[in-house]
Amino acid sequence: MDIMRGLKASSEQSKGLIFSIALTAFILIVEVVGGFLTNSLALLSDAAHVMTDLVSLALALFAIFLSGFPASDTRTYGWHRSEVFAAFINGISLVVISGIIMYEAVVRLVTPEPVKSLGMLGVALFGLVVNLAVVHKLQGHDHHDLNMRSAFLHVLGDALMSVGVIAGGVVMHYTGWYVVDPALSIFFSLFILWGAGRVIYDSAHIFLEGVPKGIDINDVVEEIKKVPHVLDVHRLHLWSICSNISAMSAHIMIDPHYHGRREIIINDINCRLVSCFHINHTTLQLEKEQCEFTGLVCDVSHCDIPASRRPGGHFHGHDHGHEHDHAHEHEGEHIHAEGEEHEHEPEHAHAR
Repeated sequence: MDIMRGLKASSEQSKGLIFSIALTAFILIVEVVGGFLTNSLALLSDAAHVMTDLVSLALALFAIFLSGFPASDTRTYGWHRSEVFAAFINGISLVVISGIIMYEAVVRLVTPEPVKSLGMLGVALFGLVVNLAVVHKLQGHDHHDLNMRSAFLHVLGDALMSVGVIAGGVVMHYTGWYVVDPALSIFFSLFILWGAGRVIYDSAHIFLEGVPKGIDINDVVEEIKKVPHVLDVHRLHLWSICSNISAMSAHIMIDPHYHGRREIIINDINCRLVSCFHINHTTLQLEKEQCEFTGLVCDVSHCDIPASRRPGGHFHGHDHGHEHDHAHEHEGEHIHAEGEEHEHEPEHAHAR
């Protein structure tokens, strides 16, 4: 398997991510070891957040890697959804880790334990320097890709947490208030839980074919209607394949008196969808007569088969009988029961 095939999709981003992953993995090891040696829960909770950074960076690199693998007859969208699955598992693991740290922190609030504050300060300062180096390396790439932006914000958040650990170490060194350590741990754990909850929710939303974040389907419809000769939009489905690939299918009602090239309408719609909503994978069906589906969205039933598709019924490859276009490839003859003739000459154009 040629791993570099995926990384070449964006070599500059890949190099920056590999460098950042190496530094982040190193600081993770340092903070875990330092946390146990100094008896600091705050360092261990910060290490847990560093792990979220590491996973976020790895997912960003993983997304670039997966983009190099083509679709197949068994995975028509390729492997992009694997990124979402990994993020979901990461979110669940962070909830478990945060729960363990919070439990230990509550125990230490009741019976505080001494912490080697100077060692804690040294590890936290080292972590801050490394995090700032990673932030500098990622800066500039975070505006072009959602995964890169997520990784950038993760590392920036961890740099701020390192500042908190440093402040806590200073307070404990000069006052001996060791209760500060579990208090910081609880605060950091709550922060991690909040981030983990967002990761789990966003991943589940994609798994459930939810509308991509930040997109209102009514805005999408209004933008499509701005295209000349488009009258209405119905049977619209809008979903995410992964965090930065959105897909849409829809029936588009056009002016029945329009006799121009229909691919012009399709191309105009696709350009608007990409530029306004970053929807880059579409399947559009143009119609000149209203089909049996009139609502903007429609329920997808498990077993409700239209009469036109039932055995022995009138079947011609579609569940409606009117002139239409498909924005996907379609081949084959139209078959009709009882030998009746039916004129049906759709034009096709694949939009991706």
